[in-house]
Amino acid sequence: MSRPWEAPPLTGAATVRADRFAALVPVIETDRLRLRAPGIGDFPIYARFLIDDALDSATEDDRESAWLDFCQLVASWPLRGFGPWTVEDRTGRPAGAVVVNHEYGDPELELGWVVARGHEGQGIATEAARAARAWLFATQGVATLVSYIDPANAASVAVAERLGARRDPVAEAAIGHDCLVYRHQPETAR
Repeated sequence: MSRPWEAPPLTGAATVRADRFAALVPVIETDRLRLRAPGIGDFPIYARFLIDDALDSATEDDRESAWLDFCQLVASWPLRGFGPWTVEDRTGRPAGAVVVNHEYGDPELELGWVVARGHEGQGIATEAARAARAWLFATQGVATLVSYIDPANAASVAVAERLGARRDPVAEAAIGHDCLVYRHQPETAR
């Protein structure tokens, strides 16, 4: 169930401004995917990344926290020049998201991904993350980035390894909570 604040502007100047902002976010195309600016209607995809349970069964506190995190992620674009992309398949349906972000409290820039329900097991996360990472290394002067992964998330570990990222035990010790840290270097983006 969508909330009123999750609804996009209906018409008029607000829609024009939202579309102008979205046009500033680089569009990245791969053989099968299109990475584009996130819109309010994409919130359920990001909520899957931010909430462990389904959005419809989340508590109001979890939903509010996910909404605030979603807004923070999107705000990364005008504040830092990078941020999240919504990933579409070639039919234009949202298939997931890939995020480049430096979250409050995290020591390093992070590359993360999530696949929309029904799109698992198709290589979407790997293809989208590879494209976003290549863009980041080629255009933003970034020397390295990491993926913070829950040790129980075998699918994300597999994506990181397919991307050529390597575990970084020093970064894992520095993070201060139980997670795996996979390091991406420009050489692995080729």
